[in-house]
Amino acid sequence: MVSTHATTHRTLVQYAALAVGAVFLLVGILGFIPGITSNTEHLGMAGHHSGSMLLGIFQVSVLHNIVHLLFGVAGLALGRNAVAAKRFLVIGGVIYLVLGFYGVFIDQASAANFVPVNTADNVLHFVLGVGMAALGLILGRSATPVHRMA
Repeated sequence: MVSTHATTHRTLVQYAALAVGAVFLLVGILGFIPGITSNTEHLGMAGHHSGSMLLGIFQVSVLHNIVHLLFGVAGLALGRNAVAAKRFLVIGGVIYLVLGFYGVFIDQASAANFVPVNTADNVLHFVLGVGMAALGLILGRSATPVHRMA
């Protein structure tokens, strides 16, 4: 008997990278949508003067949203390969940890806050950094594919 179903072989780290990428892509899109992002009429290109807030909590700008979109595309593209997926999660996690520390140590009312970030962003960046790096390191140890019928 011949099977008509294709079988996909992805590792858990690939699924994690794909999921993280999809969430980043979604967040990047939501950052431009009025109602989900407040004050979109004050959405600045970059800098701490942007008056837009994603979910009323996270300060966003066009640059901030583009960064989310780029991380999303990277996660979806790199999630196709186990080694690349692990690197995406670990390196992306480190980048978000650095961004979290950067946000803590800069004056949020200064030109140095070019992304922009606020306290809620800083907390989220630390959580993302630790979570992404942990997923990459823990799930990336095993290259055993998860078999799924497509």
